[in-house]
Amino acid sequence: MSWRLPPRWVRRVVLAPAVVLAAVLLVPTSLLLVVFLLGALTWLVPGKLRIPRIAWMASFYVLWDAAVILAAFGLWIGSGFGVYVHRPAFTRAHYRLADRMLVVLFWQVRWTLRLDIEVVDADLGVVLTGTPVVVASRHAGPGDSFILVHALLSWFDRAPRIVLKDTLQWDPAIDILLNRLPAQFVTPRGSRRAGAAGGSDAVGELARDLGPRDALLIFPEGGNVTPRRRLARIDALRKAGRFRLAADAEQMRNVMAPHSGGILSALDEAPQAGVVFVAHTGLDKLVTVADIWRELPMDKRIVMKGWSVPPDEVPREPAAQEEWLFASWLRIDEWISANEVPTATGHHVPPVGPDAPAAHLAPAPDAPADAPQS
Repeated sequence: MSWRLPPRWVRRVVLAPAVVLAAVLLVPTSLLLVVFLLGALTWLVPGKLRIPRIAWMASFYVLWDAAVILAAFGLWIGSGFGVYVHRPAFTRAHYRLADRMLVVLFWQVRWTLRLDIEVVDADLGVVLTGTPVVVASRHAGPGDSFILVHALLSWFDRAPRIVLKDTLQWDPAIDILLNRLPAQFVTPRGSRRAGAAGGSDAVGELARDLGPRDALLIFPEGGNVTPRRRLARIDALRKAGRFRLAADAEQMRNVMAPHSGGILSALDEAPQAGVVFVAHTGLDKLVTVADIWRELPMDKRIVMKGWSVPPDEVPREPAAQEEWLFASWLRIDEWISANEVPTATGHHVPPVGPDAPAAHLAPAPDAPADAPQS
């Protein structure tokens, strides 16, 4: 079930001011002090202390959201009350705002939830310097889009573009900030109005004018992996007569068959772009609210790995691109199986040593000679 997104004027006039008002009411009250002390206690005292952690993170997020809204309001005034808000200078200013606010948010996440993010062999800035990239990531658990945007902005000096579900606009900070940056909010097919743009069209539009520092971030799976979705995706491939791709999809245990429309659309519109495939572990087991509650404090490490493909090594024929995409997704699946992150149930994690290379992305594997044909 999803709440129907209200009109933009409601989100601007009602939701955004409501978040700021909540922050204003929260700051001077003793409640914030109590919640802060409880949050500090979770770091000093062993044990899960789930309720204090959740209370502090919820309070912090309200304050963080309000700070983003107020800063964005200041930029709106400075842009001539929105007249020049989409000019390059203000676009850069909004990227800087997003970068700094995400740094603050993840500092707090590390402190309260004891969540570390480690990037293994994934320096986009060295491998594909001066080249636009399409970043295709597996989708798992809450917040992986936040993590990847944070990584692109703060660690790799990229200007991310992202396609998101329209329901994320319920969050006023996301709604205001990303509607001023190159981003597309897409309505799921079942709720889409007749004639509305689909995900592939949105990806293609964002990719059309990618610059040297731009990174288009997409999640080809389209959602978190569930047994029902995985089987439905395999069944859809079979019904379409794509039996070899369905056989590939059956081999994937940690991910599900990717939708090829978005990435093919991006590569068609931006042939000058390289591609980076991203795998990550650590959020896989966090799908439901019950999962998140059970894992608190997370005390876990999110490990990210990337494989880069220069533009001249990207297949250009649609059929070859789809086979290449599935072969790359199989590699992601294999890497996840070999690098499971511990959860409350005690999964083993192979160590990632301090000498693990971090200067470049490992090249993506070529599709095998006997890659299945669609």
